[in-house]
Amino acid sequence: MRRLPLLLLLVALVAVAAPATAAADDEQFAETREQIAGARTLVEQAVEAAKAGDRERGYDLAREAYLDHFELAEVPLRLRDPNLVLDLEFTFAELRNGIRDGAPVSELEELESEINLGLRKVDRVLADPGFAAPLIAFLFSFSILFREGVEAVLLVAILLGALQAGRASGYRRPLGLGVAAAVVASAITWVLATLVLDIAPLQRELLEGVTAVVAVAVLFVVTFWLVAQLEQRRRIEFMRARVAGAIAAGSSLAFAGLGFTAVYREGFETVLFYQALTIFAAGLLEWVLLGIAAATLALAAVGWSVLKLGKRLPVKQLLLGGATMLLLLSVAFAGNAVRSLQEGDWLPVTPIEGGWARLPIFLAELTGIHPTRESIGVQVVLLAVYAVGATWMFLWQPLRRRAAEAAQA
Repeated sequence: MRRLPLLLLLVALVAVAAPATAAADDEQFAETREQIAGARTLVEQAVEAAKAGDRERGYDLAREAYLDHFELAEVPLRLRDPNLVLDLEFTFAELRNGIRDGAPVSELEELESEINLGLRKVDRVLADPGFAAPLIAFLFSFSILFREGVEAVLLVAILLGALQAGRASGYRRPLGLGVAAAVVASAITWVLATLVLDIAPLQRELLEGVTAVVAVAVLFVVTFWLVAQLEQRRRIEFMRARVAGAIAAGSSLAFAGLGFTAVYREGFETVLFYQALTIFAAGLLEWVLLGIAAATLALAAVGWSVLKLGKRLPVKQLLLGGATMLLLLSVAFAGNAVRSLQEGDWLPVTPIEGGWARLPIFLAELTGIHPTRESIGVQVVLLAVYAVGATWMFLWQPLRRRAAEAAQA
């Protein structure tokens, strides 16, 4: 719980920075944003009309979306990203022609998705990232790599200690080769995952939503697993048992596999979490990279202290802090997953009236807070589950343990 003050500070910074950023954006580009929102709504209505068989009305709506809305927003946008304007002009034209010429509904939906993606880029181009969004991107990025890296360092340290205790120090080399292979495999996994997301023949919103859902599921499991492993003694016993199994096998390959599996799981999780983060931190990638660089330096210091100097780390505090940051990250990903699936027309949309849930785009995508009941509802439910789990683990179980100890005394 020592990171609670930091989390409260982060919430305070978001609360202070969000209204200021929103006010600045609204004052400078209020009319432009209204036109973009109007274009997005009319494009959706145009495709719905075409689905219903009223192609003539669909064409008129698509034409209105461009001529009466997007075209009015082009002037300030051209000064910042003329290529984006040109791409959207072509896509709007394709949509109008597709509706008029009887293109399949699936093709019209793809064009609608492409236009929505382009209009989201317009929001980013016109928006000021402010202070809170870059800070959150940096903290999330740092926390992912540092948390996963510390876990890998601890596992390797425990394995090396178990080898020494088991008088099997001759297997240190194959163990190290397995760790190195896991690092290489993690890099290859990143490249393959990036290629799959880029070339997969699926709707972009669906890909974003599925990636976020998978990340939330893994984060959920990892968070509770981390909390359950707060006692280092359990972890040491578990890893020693695995070392004993490898010694019984009596082969270098068994120890290489032990090092590989211990580290690659952390690498796979890191790849998954960063893939999801980079999707929703578009426009703030330099802050994500800065977080990676800072975490790399911190991990180098931790690795040297543990593996070379033999110093002990405050394992319980590190794991608890890491679990807390993963909790926040999973809540953000959950809101973004719902938003992406809603944009792809895979989930219903119930807008929330009022401005409290309408954050600037950078902040909205990093926190997952979007003005729909479905996305906010999922985040509230997930937070409630975490609250119940924390109450059970940190309040109820300790009370039961103390009561049992008192009864025995």
